[in-house]
Amino acid sequence: MARNIFEKSRTILQKASQLIENTMIRPLNRKVSTQIDSQQASSVGIHPAAFELASWQKSVLSPREAWIESLKAENSEEKRIQLLNPTVFAHYPRIDLLFKNVRWQKLYKHVSYANAPVRHEISRSLKKPWPQKGMGKARHGDRRSPIWIGGAKAHGPRGPKTYYHELSFMVRLKGLSTALSMKLAQDDLHIVENLDIDVDDPKAFEEVLDSRLWGPSVLFVDDTDFMPERISLVTDKVPHYNLMPVYGLNVYSMLKHTTLVLTVDAVKRIEERMLYHLNRTNMPNV
Repeated sequence: MARNIFEKSRTILQKASQLIENTMIRPLNRKVSTQIDSQQASSVGIHPAAFELASWQKSVLSPREAWIESLKAENSEEKRIQLLNPTVFAHYPRIDLLFKNVRWQKLYKHVSYANAPVRHEISRSLKKPWPQKGMGKARHGDRRSPIWIGGAKAHGPRGPKTYYHELSFMVRLKGLSTALSMKLAQDDLHIVENLDIDVDDPKAFEEVLDSRLWGPSVLFVDDTDFMPERISLVTDKVPHYNLMPVYGLNVYSMLKHTTLVLTVDAVKRIEERMLYHLNRTNMPNV
């Protein structure tokens, strides 16, 4: 019985999806289109709720688009559109995953060197401060006790202590997808053909990026760690411009920089590796 219900629901969703394809629904104009097409769905025997679900699935699973730009001052090249996989660049904004990744990265190298001495590390005499009996005072063995001023510390910190902890692989992976999706949604992710530039002056390069409203801090990511000579020399003199190979891309660096610039090869490499790991059958879900 459950199998029959599942097959019937799948058939209804397929009909609704086919109707959406025929009527060419645009996600940017969903209010008008949905009202008209819901009536059409009812007329052919499709429940409006099933139609709404199929419409939502189509808008979510549709590929994202971005312009392929150039870093050259005279950007006269004809622009092309780069299709982006929605699984990587349209992830639900999980702020909790971003927090876990940033906290993990900030604590990765944090080491506490606080160290309180214990009794055997105090340089004091082992002699009793006064006799055990006959003085009317509390009995003490030596002046290294924690209850004496200048004595040892009871249960104090014993550094160095590292705060490194393991973070789930899927939390790191989906954190990357969330950061990429948020950058794209906020129009802070830009795609370029390559990292070739036609200026040698850092101020001129800053003017080029400022004219496009990129920045003030920009992270350039390429598929390889052998960067072009010009952009390497220019960004070396500007502290808020940084170059990074794609294998070093991380959540903290993406959030630290205002604008993220990816090359076409870097986008392909990111999608290839992330889709492989997101669809693995031997990895737990988050």
